[in-house]
Amino acid sequence: MNIEQTKKVILQPFTKWTGGKRQLLPIIKELMPERYNDYYEPFIGGGALFFDLAPERAVINDYNAELINCYQQIRNNPRELIDILKYHQENNSKDYYLQLRSADRDDRINNMSDVQRAARILYMLRVDFNGLYRVNSKNQFNVPYGSYKNPKIVDEELIFAISNYLNSNQIEIRTGDFEDALLDIQGGDFIYFDPPYIPLSETSAFTSYTHEGFSYEDQVRLRDTFRRLSDAGAYVMLSNSSSHLVEELYQDFNIHHVEATRTNGAKSSSRGKISEIIVTNYEN
Repeated sequence: MNIEQTKKVILQPFTKWTGGKRQLLPIIKELMPERYNDYYEPFIGGGALFFDLAPERAVINDYNAELINCYQQIRNNPRELIDILKYHQENNSKDYYLQLRSADRDDRINNMSDVQRAARILYMLRVDFNGLYRVNSKNQFNVPYGSYKNPKIVDEELIFAISNYLNSNQIEIRTGDFEDALLDIQGGDFIYFDPPYIPLSETSAFTSYTHEGFSYEDQVRLRDTFRRLSDAGAYVMLSNSSSHLVEELYQDFNIHHVEATRTNGAKSSSRGKISEIIVTNYEN
């Protein structure tokens, strides 16, 4: 198979990712501006909206360097990445998973190439419990092995299709803080923020998809960035939980209430229908 044979493949996320937006895509797209210039997504995650829109000019970013490395390796080394994933698939078992997972505990990970690191993460997200990405305070991956009977560890057509798309368009892949990813915004650009959500209850912990976490102070800084971009003439959209804190932070903007189905909670009680908020700085 080569890249030219994959043009008809529908682009979609190449990995599961906590907080993915695939089920909300119709609502998000309905609330988007009809026209905009460049597309920015500073918390790219699995990229559900990004891949659905497939913009010709975009900047994508995430603070999670391991995730961003996956995007870079799919763009730069799709064949090698697929070959390593096939090896993981052939050897997949609980023991094999735990042995590979422990690479960030015994220093083996520092001897891995970038494409080997990407394949490790993509494999683990396919076979671990609920497809979760979670690290401890030492930045060590700590999700247990899942119980899937026949997980799809290698999607060769999709990887080649994404690689073709990333190489055929003006897509810049960045890693770092969300503010740093937005320094070159121009009026008329569109920014979609999908940050770690503010918890719905005081007993909930803030989502920590990087070992640095994302604090309430970061949420306030994000709101200030939202306002600054709005003042600069950009179109800005943000997703978050329906927490009263979100309502307070974005009370000066347009707040849309939507319902989503949470599917990857650790407990069945944490799944099901959940209210979310979409904020825009423009009337639709």
